[in-house]
Amino acid sequence: MTDIAQRSPQVFAPALTPFNADLSVNSEAFIGFCRWLVSQGAGLAVFGTNSEANSLALEEKIALLERLAEAGIPADRMIPGTGLCALPEAIALTRAAVALGCAGTLTLPPFYFKPASDDGLFAYYAQIIEAVGSDRLKLYLYHIPQFTGVPITCALIERLITAYPKTVVGIKDSSGNWENTERMLREFPGFEVYPASEALLEKALPLGAAGCISATANVQPNTIARALKAWGTPEFDALQAELKVVRGIFQAKPMIPALKHVVAKAFGDAGWDHVRPPLVAADASWAEGLMAELRDARFDMGAGQ
Repeated sequence: MTDIAQRSPQVFAPALTPFNADLSVNSEAFIGFCRWLVSQGAGLAVFGTNSEANSLALEEKIALLERLAEAGIPADRMIPGTGLCALPEAIALTRAAVALGCAGTLTLPPFYFKPASDDGLFAYYAQIIEAVGSDRLKLYLYHIPQFTGVPITCALIERLITAYPKTVVGIKDSSGNWENTERMLREFPGFEVYPASEALLEKALPLGAAGCISATANVQPNTIARALKAWGTPEFDALQAELKVVRGIFQAKPMIPALKHVVAKAFGDAGWDHVRPPLVAADASWAEGLMAELRDARFDMGAGQ
């Protein structure tokens, strides 16, 4: 496992995926956006929840990873989401990520067959690890039970890191349950625990959190990165307060359409409003209010035109 004391906390953005009007992936806009996120100090958790990952085909994901690598986006700044219900597809996507030199993979549990036992989930992760068969694989678990209905328990974490201590190195906790995040931080020192919200940094960092993997890192990556660097200084408190306000505004809206709408405005590209069904694009009934709230908060994405 990574010695957290040896490195600084990081922010990763589950990078939004832009679509054309026909709902095909706009790979050029995707590359440009990922390049911007990296320039702002964020790593890339591409194919995360807010990337609309489960609306993307396996072939699309592999092609986008390859396009990012060809464009010179540093692979060591990427931890793509590779968890899929079909085990062969999860293995194939994980292999592709490892082959490209990605820093790790963020791997959802299979979520269709419920209830899923810890034995079954252990077997799923073990099959991926054994099939990929590379000591370069660094696997991050992804706990988001409100979407998957399949929790990753502390007992399962213990079992996985005992069996694969150099491979299963961390977790993103998107449960929204601080008590759960705190328990992981306390029970597994040296295990990289990433809360899913920058609003939790003031509580998580003192316990050794590895940073955050946050939806709103898509729109305030630089402020989060600055806050992480300022941890332990008076500047952190001011930045944390700013981060909480913006996070709260987005959390009160349909998150993915809201993020895409703000990115569309910031980059002057209305195409960013496109989402794949069953999601629905930002609606004027709330989108105008969202922009007004952000203006009142003096929010500036800093993307330029």
